[in-house]
Order: sequence, then C-alpha cells, then structure tokens
Amino acid sequence: MTERRLRRAMEHEGFEVAVYAYRPGTAFDWHSHTEDKCDAVVEGILRIEIEAGETFDLRPGDRLFVPAGTRHRAEVVGKGTVISLDGTKR
Repeated sequence: MTERRLRRAMEHEGFEVAVYAYRPGTAFDWHSHTEDKCDAVVEGILRIEIEAGETFDLRPGDRLFVPAGTRHRAEVVGKGTVISLDGTKR
C-alpha cells in the first residue's frame, strides 16, 4: 500500500496524520498517549511492543491501532530508515 493510500485510509477513519522518518537505532521507551493512535509503516520495519505482552513488527503497508492509555514501546528494526505515518484521534 502506498503512503497516499495509507494516509487516506487513516484520515477516513478520523485520524490526523503526520509523517516521520526514524533512523536505525531509534527507540522509544515505555509510554502511553492520552488519545487513540494508529501507526502505519511506509518503509522499513518498526517493532511495537504492547505492555500486555504482544509484539508487532510493522512492515510497509502494515498498521497498528493503539488505544489511548495503552503502554507501549517502539524501535526501528534493522539498518534501514523507517518512514511512519503517525495518526492521532482526539
């Protein structure tokens, strides 16, 4: 799925979408958000671990819904840059 199609799908679902590039080695420690989130990958592999014990390796075209208040962490997997669509819904 292309960046444009992913963005349109997320916006249709009510998310405000921003594009981010994460370099190899980028990691985000345990955190949560006050709003619902949807992460989508356009390029690279982004690993998201949910505190409840599930781990997801998002590859191009994959999306993951993370409800408000859900503790999670994320990291870039491999040597490639991750291009990610970050959707928030208030």
